[in-house]
Amino acid sequence: INAALDGFSDISLGNVIGSNIANIGLVLGVTAVIAPLAIDHEFYKLNWPVMMVVSVALYFLLQSGHVLTTWEGIALLLFLVAYLWLLIHRARKSHKLDTKVDEEVDEALSKVSNWRIIIWLVIGGVALWGGSELLVKGAVDLAHAMGVSERVIAVTMIAVGTSVPELAASIIAAIKKEKAISLGNLIGSNIFNIACVLGITSIIQPIDVKSEAVLTNDIFWMLGFAAMLIPMAFLPKSFEIGRIKGLLIVIAYILFVSMAFLY
Repeated sequence: INAALDGFSDISLGNVIGSNIANIGLVLGVTAVIAPLAIDHEFYKLNWPVMMVVSVALYFLLQSGHVLTTWEGIALLLFLVAYLWLLIHRARKSHKLDTKVDEEVDEALSKVSNWRIIIWLVIGGVALWGGSELLVKGAVDLAHAMGVSERVIAVTMIAVGTSVPELAASIIAAIKKEKAISLGNLIGSNIFNIACVLGITSIIQPIDVKSEAVLTNDIFWMLGFAAMLIPMAFLPKSFEIGRIKGLLIVIAYILFVSMAFLY
């Protein structure tokens, strides 16, 4: 949002597109190399098709007029609401969602006053705003220093930075042989990035496509990484992404980053 308001729409778009690529190419790939990742049936029944629909929709929305308008942002948000409603409905129908309120409330949290929660919320909001300002300024300065566009920095370095916490947690969990990540979590994150992040941003400030490479290069990489999950999931061993598949995904991501700086 800050990048779009400051006139750097390529950073907004690049961050979302690059983050979606990094979620699959980096987080999923590296984690699978460390420990094979099991795939549940919801992957191809709902989550993957929805991710592909919203990803392809983003391409056509940006292609038509080279701008993501306010109304298109509203449409993306409504799509997200419908998707979330469907998830909740399916969970209730399959009796996987416990509708009862969990009585085991963290004791430490229950002792925190409402005023303290509000104060920390305000402090967190101010820190988030300040951090986003520094991030945008740093990205612009770094792009100028390296002689590349803001788009390149956003789609690579900023995107990787966005995925680092999840990557670190997944690596630690994989090393400890605990459940690392689910493919559904990463796909859900990609859907949220497009439908919510770009949706809200474009409602506040329509997002212009300033760099043609976003439509001729970056978004096709995003679609490619999303599409290759199907053959990766079923060939040669079904419902598992093992070390070899993970390595191939990481190699593809390294190729993407290299070409981003050369394109």
